[in-house]
Amino acid sequence: MKSNQIFVESEFAPLKRVVLAQSQFSLPARINKETEQFLTEDSLKALEGAEGKDIADAFPALQNKWEVEKENFEKILQKYKVEILRPRLLTKEEKVEGKEDGYSNFFARDPFFVIGQMIIEGSMKLGHRKKEVMPIRHILEQESEKNKCLYLSVPQADRSGDFFNMKGPFLEGGDVLVLNKEIFVGTSGLASNHEGIVWLRNFLSNFGYTVTEVPLHPKILHLDCALSLVKDGLMIVCEEAFLEDIPETLKNWDKISVSLEDAQKLITNGLPINEDVYVTDMEFQSIGEQLTKKGVTVEYTDYRISRGFGGSFRCTTQPLLRFNE
Repeated sequence: MKSNQIFVESEFAPLKRVVLAQSQFSLPARINKETEQFLTEDSLKALEGAEGKDIADAFPALQNKWEVEKENFEKILQKYKVEILRPRLLTKEEKVEGKEDGYSNFFARDPFFVIGQMIIEGSMKLGHRKKEVMPIRHILEQESEKNKCLYLSVPQADRSGDFFNMKGPFLEGGDVLVLNKEIFVGTSGLASNHEGIVWLRNFLSNFGYTVTEVPLHPKILHLDCALSLVKDGLMIVCEEAFLEDIPETLKNWDKISVSLEDAQKLITNGLPINEDVYVTDMEFQSIGEQLTKKGVTVEYTDYRISRGFGGSFRCTTQPLLRFNE
C-alpha cells in the first residue's frame, strides 16, 4: 500500500492524504429557495445582496475570515501529519462564464469521491455546481497517472425538465459514505438520485461492493448532513432525516442522536481523522462532550462561515488515502 496513494477503506480509517477545498463562491443571480432549501433562514438572510456576485467582492471582510477558517482547519490536519492537496483557483474566464448561474470552488467532497482504489467524478445537480470538478481535475489526472487506480466519471446527466424531475444520473460525494465493502448513498431530491445510485451499484458490483440507497428528508442536501460514521460501532445521526429508517447494517451501532434543526446546521458534518480523533465546530461542544466520554479526542475550530454557505468539515475535504496499515 505504501507505493499506492489512492485508497479509501472507510469513513474513519486513518486519514493520510486529502484534497482540501479553496474558498471561492458566487451565488446565482437569482436564488431559488426551493432548490436551496437545505440552507437555513439565517444563511439565506446573511447572503442577501450577494446575488450574482463573488463573495470576495460582495463581502471582502467575510471572505478573509472564511480563508482563515480553512487555514486553521489545515493546521489541525497538519498536526496529524495528513498530506494536503489544494485545487487551483478559478480563472477570470470561468468566473465570467458562471456569472448568471453562479460558481462554486469550496466543496471538494462532492464533485468526486474515492471508493477503494477508484476515483469517480460525480454528476452535480445544482446548476452553479455543474463544473465544480474543473479546479480539481488536474489533481485527479496526476494521481491516476502515478497510482494503481481506476479513474472514471458518472455518465453525462440529462438535465431536461424541471429541477425535481431531471433524470440525471446525479451522484455527489456528500451522499457517498464508505464502510469497507458497503457503500451508503443518500437521495433527498436535491443531489444524488436513484439513477445515479443504479449506475454506481452496477459498476461497483464488479468489485464485490454493495450499494445501499438511503432516502432522505427534503431539507437535507446530502447523507453526510444526517450521518457521521465516527468509528467502528459509533455514529452521530439525525434519525428524523431518514425516510425509511437507519440502514440495517448500522441499526445496532451506538448512536449520538441530533435533531433535524441541528442537522441543518451541519452538526453531523465533522471529520474523523481516525477512530480516535474527530474534528468539529466549536459551536458543537455538546457533541464533543459525548464523543469524549466514548474515548474520542475532539479537535475544535470555528467553521461558522463555511457552514453558512452550506458545507462543513467533511464537505470541504475529499480523502485520497484512508486505510489501516
